[in-house]
Amino acid sequence: MNKTRISRVGEEIKKELSILLQREMKDPRIGFVTVTAVEVTSDLQLAKVFISVFGSEEQRQASLSGLQKAKGFLRSEIGKRVKLRHVPDFVFKLDQSIDYGNKIETILREISTEGESKHE
Repeated sequence: MNKTRISRVGEEIKKELSILLQREMKDPRIGFVTVTAVEVTSDLQLAKVFISVFGSEEQRQASLSGLQKAKGFLRSEIGKRVKLRHVPDFVFKLDQSIDYGNKIETILREISTEGESKHE
């Protein structure tokens, strides 16, 4: 299938999922969740949804389990909003890139302060 179409479908699903999670979800387990990326397979059967959750590790796991429980509702709503013959199955994964970026930034700050203290 055309990679441009797959990319557009992924972006449309990402946009609609973000709106659904902000406005429609009533589950208290799902906290401050941001959809960072959606990767759709070439046959449009599976979509990996990468999410970032603000909070502790327990809140992340609770949000992830809440999303797993709401998968059917989310698929049906995406089916209504995005015109596809078949709505892909969602696999929710935590996006660790923000945590990784914060870790790198902390290390760079430590190196910077050590360098400044040596020069003084």
